[in-house]
Amino acid sequence: MAIEMVPDWMSNLEDEDVVFIKKFLLASGSLKEIAKQYGVTYPTVRLRLDKLIQKIQLSEDTEKEPYIALIKRLAVTDKLDFDTAKILIHEYKKLHQEVL
Repeated sequence: MAIEMVPDWMSNLEDEDVVFIKKFLLASGSLKEIAKQYGVTYPTVRLRLDKLIQKIQLSEDTEKEPYIALIKRLAVTDKLDFDTAKILIHEYKKLHQEVL
């Protein structure tokens, strides 16, 4: 794939996320191996992978609902707590349904 053909979900990742993905692939998806390489526990690596998955899913949601994607991105990056994010998303959806 040519560099100018990088998918949107990938272009929205930080450099450290791309490095993590590369290490993950080279370790054949072994979270135990990644934990060893980073010098952290397995649950720490699992949490990082889960957050990375959420980031990728968010980039797919952005096109459909940019506001909801923003709220989710703030929650994933710990700039907004998840309970507040849920409330904002719920209220936004409720408001949006009333308009339709």
